[in-house]
Amino acid sequence: MTQYFDDPELGAADGWVPIREVARITGVNPVTLRAWERRYGLIVPRRTAKGHRLYDDSHVQRIQSIVSWLNRGVAVSQVKQLLDARQSINLAEHNQWGGLHDEMMRAVGGLNERQLDDAFNRALALYPPRTLCRHLLLPLLLSLEQRWHSPFGADLERALFQSWLRTKLGTRLYHANRQHHGAPLLLLNLCEHRFEPGLWLCAWLVSSAGCPVDLLEWPVPLNELPLAIERLAPRGILLYASQPLDSGYLKRQLPRLREPTGVPLVLAGPAASIHQAELRDLAGLSLAIDPLAALELMQASLLVDGAKGYLE
Repeated sequence: MTQYFDDPELGAADGWVPIREVARITGVNPVTLRAWERRYGLIVPRRTAKGHRLYDDSHVQRIQSIVSWLNRGVAVSQVKQLLDARQSINLAEHNQWGGLHDEMMRAVGGLNERQLDDAFNRALALYPPRTLCRHLLLPLLLSLEQRWHSPFGADLERALFQSWLRTKLGTRLYHANRQHHGAPLLLLNLCEHRFEPGLWLCAWLVSSAGCPVDLLEWPVPLNELPLAIERLAPRGILLYASQPLDSGYLKRQLPRLREPTGVPLVLAGPAASIHQAELRDLAGLSLAIDPLAALELMQASLLVDGAKGYLE
């Protein structure tokens, strides 16, 4: 619900700033900000009694997230669904996970890998993977992405965190694969990025549920995947992407992956939301916007046999 102030200057004293200041901070002009509000409901500012718009730090962060999605090629009409889905997991500062979340944020900011690792290890000793993913890692990733909108120091922090996460989860996958038996789940990266945290979280959750995984981190052309299916005989394939894809190419290539074995396919990550309307009727393809939804899909279709009770 829109809230009103008698005077725009009173709002500024409490951390609320007018649209001209938000435009200066974010680089998005006032005309565009108003259009995002009126046409797409992307931003809901407060209003003074005279109708002046007021914004706070959460609005600035949301605008920066919008710009980030647009820079990835996402249409403005699709951004709200992606933002709202991510906002639902950003609960760390409001619950019992807040202290651990803040400790890990400080560790990343200080480039202190040991402190980061120690904090996560304490949580790992007490909670199962799905709980950690839902309440700690996904909110942490969201907070870091918002902080990394400010460019100075962002590359350093990102390099530290991603190297730590890859090593941490990769080690666990390595040891788990030597204990699990049966056909693996094949996970692939469809993006140009060499490292996709969401892909690694998918692999970790699946492996923790008792399923062997084969993860191909570097992008592989879809027309070469039939060779991987022939040699690995996977129980299913999970494709992960955090950016828009060529939907026409997907429509041509994905059916070929199911021939002749009929192997189930899951498209996970933000791309599943971006291309939902185009791909939802594609036979044999399931869509999951995040790693938790992907795990639930795979468990429901018996691609992963692990007991849900452990994962809760």
